[in-house]
Amino acid sequence: MTRKIALITGGSRGLGRNAALKLAEKQIDIILTWRSKQQDALAVVKEIEARGARAVALPLDVAKSDSFDAFVTQVRQQLNQVWQREDIDYLINNAGVGIASPFAETSEAQFDELMNIHLKGPFFLTQKLLPFIKQGGRILNISSGLARFSLPGYGTYAAMKGAMEVLTRYQAKELGARGIAVNILAPGAIETDFGGAVVRDNPEVNQQIAAQTALGRVGLPEDIGAAVAAILSEEMGWVNGQRIEASGGMFL
Repeated sequence: MTRKIALITGGSRGLGRNAALKLAEKQIDIILTWRSKQQDALAVVKEIEARGARAVALPLDVAKSDSFDAFVTQVRQQLNQVWQREDIDYLINNAGVGIASPFAETSEAQFDELMNIHLKGPFFLTQKLLPFIKQGGRILNISSGLARFSLPGYGTYAAMKGAMEVLTRYQAKELGARGIAVNILAPGAIETDFGGAVVRDNPEVNQQIAAQTALGRVGLPEDIGAAVAAILSEEMGWVNGQRIEASGGMFL
């Protein structure tokens, strides 16, 4: 049986790394991307291989859409060399950064950085990769609980995620003819190095969030990796065009 292949942007750390490992446990092969942490990415490749799956790590800055043609060429080469294939089964648009800045103080440079990474990047990267997504494949975009609830300082970041939620519905509608299901996963607060690791490393913030979460704790990377694997499972194949929040019930 042909192994399935998932391409995950930003797979060298955090949620992307954990999603890659959870998928590898299900014997799904991985193409992951890294921006600045090549050694971390190569370490993830070894972890994936230890789980019995194959993996390659490719450099990519999702903020630079003019680099996407060269990246797609690399993907094509790796598919041919490693898998003797010309397509992938899953695309997970995960890469991102967290910038906290009040609306009144947000600079145009900060706005542009968040837009390029969280909206323009996944928009045009997905467009470039469409010819390589298998008939009946899946696309999973990543949003944030902040697109539903509001915390001061995250308006620009959340606005980009909100745009991705709308785009996801349109992608699901327009790609349905190819049998491609498109959903978007919205994590709540997670203990990672994202956004300066404030949730993970600041006990007061961690406790405040836990107190506002129905399940009584802050999320862990494993929670999101497991959610990614579940959404991409065969059992979830009829779920399409949906925003799925994995937050333990934050701010209900």
